[in-house]
Amino acid sequence: MSSLTPSEIAFLMLAMVQAVAAVMWALGAWWIRETRAAAAHWAGYAACSAVAFVYLGTHLAALPMAGVLLAITGLVLLQHGVWHFTGQARRYLPHGALLAAAALASWIGADPAWRREQAVVHYSITMTLYLWTAWDLYRYARHTLGLRFPWVLAVPLLLAGLNSAGRALRTALKPDALATEIASHSALNVGTAMAVVAVIAMLHAMLMALVVARLIQQLQWRARHDGLTGLLNRRAMQEAIDEQLQRSRRVGDTFAVVMVDLDHFKSINDRHGHAAGDQALKHTATLLQTQVRSVDRVGRFGGEEFIVLLPGVGLAQAVQTAEALRAHLAAQRVPQEGEPLALSASFGVAEWKGPSEEPSRLLMRADEALYRAKRAGRNQVQATQDEVTITPNVFHDDTVAA
Repeated sequence: MSSLTPSEIAFLMLAMVQAVAAVMWALGAWWIRETRAAAAHWAGYAACSAVAFVYLGTHLAALPMAGVLLAITGLVLLQHGVWHFTGQARRYLPHGALLAAAALASWIGADPAWRREQAVVHYSITMTLYLWTAWDLYRYARHTLGLRFPWVLAVPLLLAGLNSAGRALRTALKPDALATEIASHSALNVGTAMAVVAVIAMLHAMLMALVVARLIQQLQWRARHDGLTGLLNRRAMQEAIDEQLQRSRRVGDTFAVVMVDLDHFKSINDRHGHAAGDQALKHTATLLQTQVRSVDRVGRFGGEEFIVLLPGVGLAQAVQTAEALRAHLAAQRVPQEGEPLALSASFGVAEWKGPSEEPSRLLMRADEALYRAKRAGRNQVQATQDEVTITPNVFHDDTVAA
């Protein structure tokens, strides 16, 4: 058996790098549910590239276009993975057209007279896919991640695209160079392959960094949000109230909090099941979130209890807001299998008294008003007793079956 040439060794090194990456992304697709679709596509890209490099490295003298087609298929999978990861719509028609053009060029290029045109088309297609994917990552880094230097994510793909563009231009201008660069074991082949190893390593490192960044972002989100409703959790709401208190102390503005507790929630779970109870909580969360201002904050304080922070709002306006929320909740039934479920809630409202009042005391007063609403018959709004503002009409829950 003859020993491997430097060009063959270089291509086999590329194949090994991509094979390892394929295994890594396949494991990632199996293990990390949040990025499963993207990781599966990236595993397919690396696997196609690995096979393509093996084929290219062992068939250099035959100018193997099957390997080029595999490489282009891998790049299509790479971009689809990026689209899955970034939430972009998948566009199958352009990719189908590029694959069809590559296949047609391979068929026409079987005639040695058309070999140059075949190579130019293939290099142009790989350039298009590299630069297109680089643009997708740049937009994601700029508009979604808000990175200061969004072009950093696109560097590996940009370099690969420029390499393909250079190869296409060189082949078009110097047709004889194609045979020299591909069929012979030239230093250019070896050098290019080694450079591609570095670019591929950079590309996979960048993709891995994206996955890790998303996982960290999700962990941070889960630490501050309720898993069922998506609202801010108790800790995050307490931090929001603390921040609002510090802001109000600085500017002399007031604010109010509204405590909300679903009526007869235990009976919902007992009569309709916990799935219906979860649906009722999600329904309430959506209603509260969509019926308040963008500057307001809504959180789940625990169980069936919610809280609304109203910056810049006094007691009278806070009571009006609470009454509007109460009426809307009572009028909107929870969709479920069978008969829709009626809901009602009791509301307790308190306005911040001033710089001397701490958040714990404010929440305690709102909670006292809430339980006064419960004792008075539920499905109503009550404000703290030490306030001079009069609450609106009281609605009892005689007709509401929760």
